[in-house]
Amino acid sequence: MVDVLPPLAPEDHVCAPCGMAFAELSVDAAAALAASVPARARAAVDAIPPPRRHGRRTPDVWSVAEYVCHLRDVAIAFTIRLHRARTEDRPALEPVYNDLRVRRFRYDDHDVDAVLHELALVTPGLLDEVARFADADWDRRVTRLAHEERTARWLLRQAAHEGVHHVADISAAGRP
Repeated sequence: MVDVLPPLAPEDHVCAPCGMAFAELSVDAAAALAASVPARARAAVDAIPPPRRHGRRTPDVWSVAEYVCHLRDVAIAFTIRLHRARTEDRPALEPVYNDLRVRRFRYDDHDVDAVLHELALVTPGLLDEVARFADADWDRRVTRLAHEERTARWLLRQAAHEGVHHVADISAAGRP
């Protein structure tokens, strides 16, 4: 299994499946969406019987447990990415390697309730970092690959998008 980095979405990304339009999402709205992710994820998981929270329905779609672990990782990784965007000059960001983490750290074996608790504990740290930004800081730039330059504003929008999008994925992964 080869881990290929998917391209970063553009600054004006519109996600067809979930309908999120980055350009229409203010910083305040993105922060509010990011803040809502733990409660949304908890509600989505609570609607799924425990036996359906582990195990993939198909090999290429994560399990509920894997998505919940990913949401926790997003809150942590994007807190650090936002901090670096605010404090460093055009930092090159480390890829998250989502699929590698899912495999190597055996996310499907994690206790979903415990990870939801972790998500609720780490999300305020993301919001603390957002609160440290001045208006002009949102235009600061980061890169992941040399041709992938994005703004700090995009980082926050992407963090919010990951939450909204993957809460829907959790619901879908838990269906019979």
